[in-house]
Amino acid sequence: MGRLRFSVLATDGRARLGRLGTRRGSVDTPAFMPVGTQGTVKSLLPGEVAGLGARVILGNTYHLMIRPGVETVARLGGLHRFMGWQGPILTDSGGFQVFSLAARCEVSEEGVSFRSHLDGARLSLTPERAVEAQQMLGSDLMMMLDHCPPAGAPRDFVEQALLRDARWAARALAARDRRGAALLGIVQGGAYPELRARSVELLAELDFDGYAIGGLSVGEPKETMMAVLQDTVPQLPPGGPVYLMGVGAPEDLVACVGLGVDLFDCVMPTRMARNGTLLTKRGRLNLRNARFKQDPQPIEEDCDCPACLSYSRAYLRHLFMARELLAYRLATLHNLHYILGLMSGLRRAIGQGQYQAFARDFFAARQGNPDNE
Repeated sequence: MGRLRFSVLATDGRARLGRLGTRRGSVDTPAFMPVGTQGTVKSLLPGEVAGLGARVILGNTYHLMIRPGVETVARLGGLHRFMGWQGPILTDSGGFQVFSLAARCEVSEEGVSFRSHLDGARLSLTPERAVEAQQMLGSDLMMMLDHCPPAGAPRDFVEQALLRDARWAARALAARDRRGAALLGIVQGGAYPELRARSVELLAELDFDGYAIGGLSVGEPKETMMAVLQDTVPQLPPGGPVYLMGVGAPEDLVACVGLGVDLFDCVMPTRMARNGTLLTKRGRLNLRNARFKQDPQPIEEDCDCPACLSYSRAYLRHLFMARELLAYRLATLHNLHYILGLMSGLRRAIGQGQYQAFARDFFAARQGNPDNE
C-alpha cells in the first residue's frame, strides 16, 4: 500500500466516520491518540493501552532526541521495538516545543536552536533534521517542523511564522526518502481567519498526505478555537485525515468531531489522572476531595475498567493521598478507557446518523456538575 490511505465510510453533517490505513494497520476514525512522549504512555504497558482500544499512539521527536537519542533508538530496532508497541505511531516534529519551551529556543530561517531542558546542551532542529529523526524512529505518521505562536501573538508575527512554515514544509517534503512514512502539513495562523486561509493555501500547493491544525488550545478562549475550526476545516484539501493537535478535553472532542476533525491527541487524560482527576459521563471527579474519603462507590457505576471493577473511590483517594504508584496506574487506566470509549461511541453514532443526538445527550449529562467549571 502507499504511505497513507484514508476513506470516509459515513458522514453525519460535518462529522465523519473514516478509516485510516497505515503500513502498520488501520485506525478507525474519529480517533484519540494517547500520548507516549518519551516512548511510554505513563504508568501503562503497551498491551494495556491497546486493550483499552487505542490503535495509534503519539511520540515526541524533541524529547526522544534529547533522551535517549534517536540514533540509540534506531540501533535498537526503532521506536516500535524499543517500546514494545505494535500499532502505528505518529511522531510530533518538535514544533510544539517551540511554543512550550519558547524561553529556551531561538527560531531562524534555518530552523530552531534549543537549549536542552535537561542539561542546557544545544540541539539544532531543522525541517530536514526533524524528518530524518522521525524516519530513524520508524514513525508511521510524521509531522513537519512548524512554529506554533502563542495565543494573542501580533498579526505580523503570526504571518511571518506561517510564511516561514511554508518554506520549511517544502524542505521537509524534499528531505523525506522514498521509503519514508506519511508526512502531514500543519496549518497555523493564530486566530486570524485570513492567515489561516493563507496557510491552507500555501500548504495545499505541496504534496502532503494529510493536514493538521496547530496553534489551538494554547491559551485562546474556547469560542475562538471553535470559530477557527468552523472556518478552517472546510478549506482543507479533501482526501486526507484532519488532525487537531493537542486537544483532548471530552467536551472538545465531541464538539470538534462535529466540525469534521478525525484525529486528536492530548496529555490531558493521563496528566489529569496522575493529579487525581477522573473523567466520567457527568464530568470531572476530583478524588482528592475529602467528600470521597469514605465513599464505597466505584468511580463510575457502569464502567468496566480495572479501577471501577475492583476498587472504591475511598480506596483510590487513599492511594492518591498516600502517593502510592498504584493510584496513577488505576486512574490512567480509567481515564483512557473513558476517552477511548467516548471515541468509540462517537464512531457508532456517526455510522447510525445519530451524532447530534449523541452530542445532545453527552452535554445534557454534564450539566450541574460543579467540577466541570
